[in-house]
Amino acid sequence: MRNRHEARELALKALFAFDIGKSDPEDMLERLSAEEGPRDAVLKYSKQLIEGVASNKAAIDSLIDSNAIEWKLNRMAAVDRNIMRVALYEILFAPDVPQAVAVNEAIEIAKVYGANDSPRFINGILGNIIKNMEEV
Repeated sequence: MRNRHEARELALKALFAFDIGKSDPEDMLERLSAEEGPRDAVLKYSKQLIEGVASNKAAIDSLIDSNAIEWKLNRMAAVDRNIMRVALYEILFAPDVPQAVAVNEAIEIAKVYGANDSPRFINGILGNIIKNMEEV
């Protein structure tokens, strides 16, 4: 759904700004929405993603950290970290979003906002997390 893709991008931008210490994600979302003028459905889902990531950040970060072989969370690119946070929030806490959709969206967003190796890096970590969840 195009609205959700836009919402994910908007949430990523707000979470990224927060992650690098520039702004509260809610404030950044307000600024971005003033600039980009998203539709109500986009803004609503962006807020849900931001609040969900913020509320579950410790659990999400722990999963990323424990599944990123030879990488520490604080050494990852901030954009990659936040793309994975959004995807993992959806995988873990948004039952209406299929896991494959969350992963595919993360990869597509990484192609736009990340480095050349970001899509492969993110896919590997998210795939590892999903595989480990299925084994439990």
